[in-house]
Amino acid sequence: MKSVFDTVCERALDLWTREGLLDETITVTAAPLSVKEAIGTPEGNDFPIQKGKEKLMEANFHGARGQAFTDHYGNYSGTLRQIAALPRDDNYHRAVFISTMNAVSRSLGQTGNTVHCRDTGPAECAKGVFRYIDDYYGKGRVTIIGFQPTLAQAVSSETDVRLVDLDPDNIGQTKRGVLVEGGEATADAVDWADLLLVTGTTLANSSIDLFLTGKPVLFYGTTIAGAASLMGWNRYCPQSS
Repeated sequence: MKSVFDTVCERALDLWTREGLLDETITVTAAPLSVKEAIGTPEGNDFPIQKGKEKLMEANFHGARGQAFTDHYGNYSGTLRQIAALPRDDNYHRAVFISTMNAVSRSLGQTGNTVHCRDTGPAECAKGVFRYIDDYYGKGRVTIIGFQPTLAQAVSSETDVRLVDLDPDNIGQTKRGVLVEGGEATADAVDWADLLLVTGTTLANSSIDLFLTGKPVLFYGTTIAGAASLMGWNRYCPQSS
């Protein structure tokens, strides 16, 4: 059975082929960014990237930057044809493909907001998240997938929230006023919710299929920028550039 990630890859490859990019002698590079380079100095010290659990990989294509969070990172350089042929069975290769897709999509004008916000950006992002949810989806119970500190705090202050995360250091802890549940709670938390607020990193770790169940989904973050434009998914990421 075809995965969501496979479908996204196929649509990206179709786009690259239509634009005649596969045979160009263009090099796309992706390299892990330091915490300072990635997000500056945001309020709080509990972001996953600050704890060393994730890195933000960045691709540059014709001057357009695209990023992807991943827990398996490194450097890569190759043509779009080579990147399209990469295996899709580990987080590193998926992050190379996703950051590349985001950069190319931005270069082609297909998407924007592909570079993570910095410094006060996460806090400013959180200020508007519940208003956005209320405007587009109405009031209801929200399950958050992935611990993003300021979003968790902002949404839980307005409505009933469940939060699922895979970091064992977070599971069972109350973070920003929300109890963090582990992956085994996913199905129940999805069923409980009226809306799923899902990190784009689920595309990179190939868990995204669990959340496209027919329930309303709002993705957040830069990782899913290109895929959201290709697939028609709604994304909240107002402070990214």
